[in-house]
Amino acid sequence: MRLSEHWLKEWVPELNLDAESLGRRLTMAGLELDGIEPAAPEFSGVVVALVKTVEPHPGADRLRVCQVDAGDGVLTQVVCGAPNVESGMYVPFAKVGAVLPGNLRIKAAKLRGVESRGMLCSAAELGLAESSDGLLPLPADSLSGIDVRVALDLDDPILEVDLTPNRADCLSVLGVAREISALEATPLRSIGFVEVPPGCAAVHGVHLDAPAACPRYVGRVIRGVNAYAQSPLWLRERLRRSGIRSLGAVVDVTNYVMLELGQPMHAFDLSRLQGEIHVRMARAGELLRLLNEQDVELRDDMLVIADEANALAIAGVMGGAGSAVAEGTRDIFLESAYFTPDAITGRARSLGLHTESSHRFERGVDPALQRTAMERATALILEIAGGTAGPLNEVCSESDMPVRAPIPLRRARIERLLGVSYEDALIVQMLTALGCVISEATDGWHVVPPSHRFDLSIEVDLIEELARVHGYGNIPERHMPVRPGIVAESEGRVEVGRLRELLCARGYREAISYSFIEASLARAFAPDVEPIALSNPLSAELAVMRPSLWPGLVKALAYNANRQQVRGRLFETGLRFLSQPNEKEQEIMIGGAVYGAVEPLQWAAKARQTDFFDVKGDVEALLALGGRSGEAVFIADCHPALHPGLSARIELAGESIGWVGMLSPDLEKTLGLERTVGLFELRLLPLREGRVAGFAPLSRFPATRRDLAVLVDESVPAERLLSTIKDLDIAELQDLQLFDVYAGKGVPSGRKSIAFGLILQGFASNLTDQTIDAITSRVLKALEDGLGATPRG
Repeated sequence: MRLSEHWLKEWVPELNLDAESLGRRLTMAGLELDGIEPAAPEFSGVVVALVKTVEPHPGADRLRVCQVDAGDGVLTQVVCGAPNVESGMYVPFAKVGAVLPGNLRIKAAKLRGVESRGMLCSAAELGLAESSDGLLPLPADSLSGIDVRVALDLDDPILEVDLTPNRADCLSVLGVAREISALEATPLRSIGFVEVPPGCAAVHGVHLDAPAACPRYVGRVIRGVNAYAQSPLWLRERLRRSGIRSLGAVVDVTNYVMLELGQPMHAFDLSRLQGEIHVRMARAGELLRLLNEQDVELRDDMLVIADEANALAIAGVMGGAGSAVAEGTRDIFLESAYFTPDAITGRARSLGLHTESSHRFERGVDPALQRTAMERATALILEIAGGTAGPLNEVCSESDMPVRAPIPLRRARIERLLGVSYEDALIVQMLTALGCVISEATDGWHVVPPSHRFDLSIEVDLIEELARVHGYGNIPERHMPVRPGIVAESEGRVEVGRLRELLCARGYREAISYSFIEASLARAFAPDVEPIALSNPLSAELAVMRPSLWPGLVKALAYNANRQQVRGRLFETGLRFLSQPNEKEQEIMIGGAVYGAVEPLQWAAKARQTDFFDVKGDVEALLALGGRSGEAVFIADCHPALHPGLSARIELAGESIGWVGMLSPDLEKTLGLERTVGLFELRLLPLREGRVAGFAPLSRFPATRRDLAVLVDESVPAERLLSTIKDLDIAELQDLQLFDVYAGKGVPSGRKSIAFGLILQGFASNLTDQTIDAITSRVLKALEDGLGATPRG
């Protein structure tokens, strides 16, 4: 939020902090200062001047020759091309020698043969607007010769304050002023807005058809306004410094009151209303054209402001174009309402919108502020745009209004949580400064928070406020005696850092993707898992919690591939989120995604695209880091996101720990990836449970290799042959090497040939041919009995 320091100090007139000190104090209290910038760029030598005369230029139709009084008693001739220049107006005048933004130095010159000693300035030329149609008119009560920076109060620091979502009470000048008043024990100026007496009897009826969503609605008719009268310069400047552009008197006033008090407001053209106002839920499929010319289809969970014929506005979000105040508007209906946060949250984002109004209503607006805001806005509209106000019409459902229950606050609890005790008088003083109503109790107090502090609901909230207001830096530092316990950790445990380093060594780069993804992406990668939906998503693209790391990794690969990156290897460690029938759970995973060549382009090896076995090799390397690659089993299986026939489920100690495979062609097409992508994802905890390395004695006798080739059914994986051999627990078998898998000519249909080498070695003596033949026969018989394998001739 952008905040004018000078506007703020009008509410806290005795505040003596400069902008930097003020920003530091707010930051330490939880309202982080993002930056300080001037209200206007640097310029000098520009003063207020009165245009005395305006005459045509003798040599140019679009130029005028002006005589201006800059307060020095001498008229200065200036040639000006602005279309709005006229005698009697006060304007900014850059004298000879003045320096404008962009280091533009003003010099005396001749324009089409006429001398010009200076320059009359527009708002854009002073850096106060992006563009201007003419000179910047200054107020009629201006004094010639005064520096424009002083006249317009341009040496006003603008504070950019970053608010957390729970501090909606500070989304206004009044809100931040209240905060500073409490922090600095400085008096806050009274609001003191006078009720506007009605000048006519015009009243427009209001009905609360959805009182739970809108328990209070205040409306007022104002007749005879000049809706597009130009707002005074002071008001336009305050809007500009807050990041809002001027749109006409009525709209400017509603925006000003929102910035000043924190209450969003809206004005309807009374002549466009068909019957009385109804605050109701929208009808499914109801259409509305918004002020930004966007046509939206409403849902039945959206609160709308309607007349007896149509919806007029989405409550708390944006008004409709059909009832908007326009240039010909003369009578308006002004609204100031309290909408509950639940009725507004997420509605704007679901339509791709984000407005100042929705930003405030989603976080909470003071339910006691509506009348005050209406009186303030009415007074300003009558002053700026004229008109006659009708009586104030307030409709309220008291039973649906929020009620602030007393919060018990115990002395002992304060000291226990903060490690410091405060005197009772100081506690009462700090809470009273925050607007709380306090009554004494046996062990402390009962505290009723003010209506604007939605974030104060339990005891620890109040204790946090005490620490915050008194200052975190004022809590004494104490070193508590602690006897640290040394937790025994398995020697075989694999650190996550080692897994990351291994993948980096294999050409991967670590990625960090959002835990929130769009629902369609979650269903595409995990259709059998119901994604966990966010109750308040930032956007439709970030609406659910990810059930897998793959969506983020694949999107990152697609982003790089679309930018001419011919090779990509990414991995990530992070949480996935699953919804079980009775609970929700999260699990830390490690995943990777690969496309492109196995190796970068080089002269020493022929280029080859990454395939299933390359990615499987990377997974085996991760398992080998803990010494468990031999225990893992890769089982051919189908996964909705993976290519049929090129996917495997990974089991470790009989437990499924992840998947490896190539991305489904359907998903490749959906995501716009015109290339093959390899994927793996494993549960991280089982992967970290490694084996402790142990010594194995070495034989002094030579090893012998015996190669075997057998025929098995095509459905039998090679892994089953190897595990069958290992289960024989042959002491002389030192290693087992698979070196060939073949199906085709010479092999019966439905069968395949698998060849492997037995590395045999004795420990007591050399192995004889009889011993080796016996081992070979034992292996062949086990494969025949268990898997139907036959020796290949």
